[in-house]
Amino acid sequence: MKILILGALSTASLYFAQTYPASAIPENLKKNADVVIRKNFTTIQINKIDEIKYQYNKVITVLNKDGDDKAPVYIPYEKGDHISDVKVTIYDESGKKVKSFSKSDFGDFANNSQGTFYSDSRILALSYTSAYYPYTIDFSYQITDENTIFIPGFMPFYSQNVSLEEAQFKIINTSGIDLKTKIYPSKYNYATVSESDNGKEKIYSYKNVPAVDDVQMLPEPEKILPKVSFALTKFNLEGKKGDLNNWTDFGTWYYNNLVEPVSVSTPAIKAEIAALKLEGSTEEKVKKIYQYMQSKTRYIFVALGIGGWLPMLPDEVQKKGYGDCKGLTNYMKTMLNEAGIPSYYCVINSGSSDISFDPEFPSMGGNHAILMVPTDKGNIWLENTSQQIAFNHLSYSTTDRNVLAVTKKGIELINTPSYTADQNKEKQTLKINLAEDNSISGEIQFAYTGSQYDSNLPFAYLAPKERIEAVKKRFDVLNFEKAEMKNLVNDKDNAVITFGLDFKAGNYSKTAGNNLIFRAVPIFTNNFYKTDENRELPFEIGQSFQDEYEIDFAIPKNYKIDEIPQNLQINSEFGTYKLTFVKNGESLKVTRFIKINKGLFPKEKYNDYISFRKKTLNGDNAKILLTKI
Repeated sequence: MKILILGALSTASLYFAQTYPASAIPENLKKNADVVIRKNFTTIQINKIDEIKYQYNKVITVLNKDGDDKAPVYIPYEKGDHISDVKVTIYDESGKKVKSFSKSDFGDFANNSQGTFYSDSRILALSYTSAYYPYTIDFSYQITDENTIFIPGFMPFYSQNVSLEEAQFKIINTSGIDLKTKIYPSKYNYATVSESDNGKEKIYSYKNVPAVDDVQMLPEPEKILPKVSFALTKFNLEGKKGDLNNWTDFGTWYYNNLVEPVSVSTPAIKAEIAALKLEGSTEEKVKKIYQYMQSKTRYIFVALGIGGWLPMLPDEVQKKGYGDCKGLTNYMKTMLNEAGIPSYYCVINSGSSDISFDPEFPSMGGNHAILMVPTDKGNIWLENTSQQIAFNHLSYSTTDRNVLAVTKKGIELINTPSYTADQNKEKQTLKINLAEDNSISGEIQFAYTGSQYDSNLPFAYLAPKERIEAVKKRFDVLNFEKAEMKNLVNDKDNAVITFGLDFKAGNYSKTAGNNLIFRAVPIFTNNFYKTDENRELPFEIGQSFQDEYEIDFAIPKNYKIDEIPQNLQINSEFGTYKLTFVKNGESLKVTRFIKINKGLFPKEKYNDYISFRKKTLNGDNAKILLTKI
């Protein structure tokens, strides 16, 4: 899919002869900043339904080495775009010119970080490395595009540790087409946007926006900062013109131009479905087709067709055995059609932060395609890019948000599943033998569901030796002397991953005279929790989850259990923690339960959360005393 990544820039002539010495940056904008955006001006001129012209000028001062990656010099474009007036000037700390570049100095690459098999989406990029900091980049260009369906949104910045002196976004609309705009204010009053409108010209601006520090548990900038969105009520995409008055009109255009034309079956696909000999319920049929599709396809990135949004034909995917999210989803949809099972092609914002489409502001967007199959028992959701993911399971990057479900009658906004803590579960069953030399050995059985299934799914892609190294790294709280992963099972029918671990680890217990002392929980999250008295922004727990551990300790001969901690229970708005101890002769059973609640919490509660997690950590580290007989 085409993801338009255009920063807000402006005409270079507005700032001709300015050199932007670093000494002129206000002190408050240096705080927590790796780069400071000095000027970020965009002028957009909409001439007609199939002509839009962008003028950009962006001036960035890079304060340190960490800022290099936050100040890339690049121009994303599509086949047919006209790029001109490309100018780049580098200045030193005092504002003295160091070097200048033109369009001929840029490299031309596929516009995809994964590497692209086929693509009409390109990027011009300039590689520059400075030996000294700070330095300033003054970058400007113009680009004319026939595709008017995409008008970039306007935010102060998109990354942490970036601050802004001034940004302006000007739209001059002489096309006669209505331009819709919507301001989304910052929920936390972090910055405000100014607006002026005289009919054909709209100007939006930000000034003096401090950097968002990359602190623990920070929500995405889009959830903190203000934003302005734009959309024309009539648009063009590669010669295909449509209306964007509402989701219904847009959805009808989307279905007729981007879904239906490529949902074309072939005799070979018909034969594939016939050979499956489908029987049983709708769910059973969908599962059989889906797991067949997984077994014969793989994911690659393809950005061809109408602006990178038109899927590959199912015939191509069927013959070649590969496709991107659009092509694989379309292939799966076409096979379901052959089986008489209707499904919806769905566009979604995939990412760690649950960003949804605005029901009241229709626009082109999203970065991923999935499939939804409606049934009497509920919706079936299919992620078509993974050969290993379970049937009817969406990962944490696509749950708890809405999708654009494209139908003949238009777009429906439908919510994807939201998994509860009980569904995002880890189960550990440990049988541990304590040795007098301070080592432990034993076996552990693991089971993971929900989002914890997702975080452990990578094990399924690894070779056996790689799995051992990965599991050692995962559970490095133990000092492994040996480890063997056994019986890894990816249950693709029920979205459960299970495996066993036989191991030996040294230095688990400590010797104190004739006594042995060891912690109650062998494997736990050894995060460092630190209070923050100056927290400026809210914090986010991205996923609810629940962990359940059953730990049986067998103590060494000639030792007895002398002291055990008291049972512990901690209740909080952030979750619940329980730790219990039961002695049984020469063994000790420890049961640990923790449940964490998803949520976006105000900054004032951050230290309360830290206090809660410190208490849970102290519980995990509670000490048990063995005395030699």
